[in-house]
Amino acid sequence: MVNNQLSTTLQAIQDYAVVHHVPIMENQGIGELVELLKVQQPEKILEIGAAIGFSAIKMTEALPSSTVDTVERDDSRYQKALEFIEQSGFGDRIRIFHADALELSLADLKPEYDAIFIDAAKGQYERFFDKYEALLANGGIIYCDNMAMHGLSDIPLSEVPRRKRTMIRNLATFKEHMLNDARYDTELLSSGDGIMICRKK
Repeated sequence: MVNNQLSTTLQAIQDYAVVHHVPIMENQGIGELVELLKVQQPEKILEIGAAIGFSAIKMTEALPSSTVDTVERDDSRYQKALEFIEQSGFGDRIRIFHADALELSLADLKPEYDAIFIDAAKGQYERFFDKYEALLANGGIIYCDNMAMHGLSDIPLSEVPRRKRTMIRNLATFKEHMLNDARYDTELLSSGDGIMICRKK
């Protein structure tokens, strides 16, 4: 019964995302993330960018002993995420905060997370990382989605639409910074829309 309820909820989320143009993870990307998390087996996960709850629910489904804290600033997406999380049956394991992640007080969150998943405003990834890495446990991992930005990261900046250039430039700077940060072992995966994995030494 629970599995049927969960399947129905996940399908409803995907349908809603299509109709209302809400960006949620593609099946390949969420599949890769879930497999990485199954290997890591984090008990406490923090997600920056809940959207309508899809990835939080998928992570919770894959990791029966894990809890997820997630943050969403958009009013309507937050309300839909609340609804979908409740429908999923995981309301006791997923805690959602209605806030701008750059303004949320760290005191409202748990002292240490085993995994942090960043999937919010792409041009702000480095700011999210700098703020929330303080909550990452030693040996913990920060996962960053959309590093390829649908191929825009692989073409000359002059060919990127002007309105997206700052975002792409910021992503490239962040990627270069992490690949050279001695505190982290960082690797890039081409799965989905590109996932960057930063393991704290």
